Amino acid sequence: MSTITVYVPRDTAAVAMGAHEIAQQLAAQAQERGLDVQIVRNGSRGLLWLEPMVEVQTAEGRVAYGPVQTEDLPGLFDAGFLQGGAHKLCHGLTDAIPYLKNQERLTFARVGIIDPVSVADYQSCGGFEGLRKALSMEPAAIVKEVTDSGLRGRGGAAFPTGIKWNTVLNTPAQQKYIVCNADEGDSGTFSDRMLMEGDPLCLVEGMAIAGLAVGATYGYIYVRSEYPLAVQALNEAIAAARAAGWLGKNIQGSGYEFDLEVRKAAGAYICGEETALLDSLEGKRGMVRVKPPLPAIKGLFGQPTVINNVVSLASVPVILAKGGAYYQNYGMGRSRGTLAFQLTGNLQNGGLVEKAFGVTLRELLYDYGGGSASGRPLRAVQVGGPLGAYLPEHHWDVPLDYEAYMKINAMVGHGGLVAFDDTVDMAHMAQYAMEFCAIESCGKCTPCRIGSTRGVETIQKIRRREDMDNHVELLRDLCDTMFSGSLCALGGMTPYPVLSALEHFPQDFGLAPQTEQDLAKV
Repeated sequence: MSTITVYVPRDTAAVAMGAHEIAQQLAAQAQERGLDVQIVRNGSRGLLWLEPMVEVQTAEGRVAYGPVQTEDLPGLFDAGFLQGGAHKLCHGLTDAIPYLKNQERLTFARVGIIDPVSVADYQSCGGFEGLRKALSMEPAAIVKEVTDSGLRGRGGAAFPTGIKWNTVLNTPAQQKYIVCNADEGDSGTFSDRMLMEGDPLCLVEGMAIAGLAVGATYGYIYVRSEYPLAVQALNEAIAAARAAGWLGKNIQGSGYEFDLEVRKAAGAYICGEETALLDSLEGKRGMVRVKPPLPAIKGLFGQPTVINNVVSLASVPVILAKGGAYYQNYGMGRSRGTLAFQLTGNLQNGGLVEKAFGVTLRELLYDYGGGSASGRPLRAVQVGGPLGAYLPEHHWDVPLDYEAYMKINAMVGHGGLVAFDDTVDMAHMAQYAMEFCAIESCGKCTPCRIGSTRGVETIQKIRRREDMDNHVELLRDLCDTMFSGSLCALGGMTPYPVLSALEHFPQDFGLAPQTEQDLAKV
């Protein structure tokens, strides 16, 4: 009897729902039944409402079952699930599930498909093709390829990656560094974690390419300590890559050198800001640095440093492997390529969806998210994390594009979406945004530290209907001060959720609701 391969995710979302226990029980029951089963611990496919989603390799392809619990296993075995047999938990061929079939996965192409820490698996699916190509190119040519792709930072600022790399390349220094900002801490986000757990070698490859491009020989992945499984997967992947000659002193006999390590970070939100992150890496308290000098010129330990987030660096291998023009072909306007949208909040089908820029919120919320989990009408969506704007329904058809969202005073950010139904109190959500800023502020600048504290107090007074006109005016002034005067995006972007809630949902603050004329202006 031939060996049957079964995939059980090692992703945090699946593990939280019992994936480890399922893997153990599945192995035990297969042994009892005399069946030859090989269990591969893959990453998650991103259909989080189906986790743990178990897949079986058949002659027709991989067949998905989920959400599987240990008590389901006897019935699955009896139904012949190892041969793709029918069962109430069966979803058919995984690749044919509409949620996956209609995506455009470039960065997340291997996530959920391979053993995340197997170099052989990684290479069988196109892994290290980009690095292999980069080893034969001049640094400036690598930077040009990334520049031509149109790749921009997959975080908040959306700064062109090629410009940042070119600055580091042209800044002379004895030592340069690549730093990956994996301090993912925003509400509604999990794409960094999913990639690090499901395809860590892609991040390793992207950082090695970045090192070749700018002349850096060492890198750091700064991961929050709340992601222990990501740290484990990364360390295993780095060791495997080093053993296979893809990291170290003489990469694949090329003479080029690049190595890296993982650093665990505490849960300080401010350390997601690049200069505070650098301070933390240097062993200091994470505090925002004044810019200039830019980290690209004077960064880690005072040396030129490329700082990119996880998805930015993980997008680089496919760009080098298939060319900047290939990547440029996806997206719209100045927003090129794809973005991993994370669907959370009050949605029936939460999960990860990678699509080219230009998709709309309405498509993501209904075609993928399946509408609200509560069955009630959706009312608001926060896009881009806890500092993103709250968008009402009349903005849900605006294409997800950096510039298009700037025009409506919103941001795409890292693609995190948090959906709310019509029971939400948007005045409470505005207060939460200010409270979040007050708690997480590093305290270095007054607009953020004091402005957010006064902001909480002012919103509380508005909610109590105290001297409404003056307090609403004061809140707007506070937001303007924070926006214009804060050292970093924490204080500078907190006005987005506050003002958007005030603008689009005034009735929740005790103000007159929007009229048709108001809507026509936005």
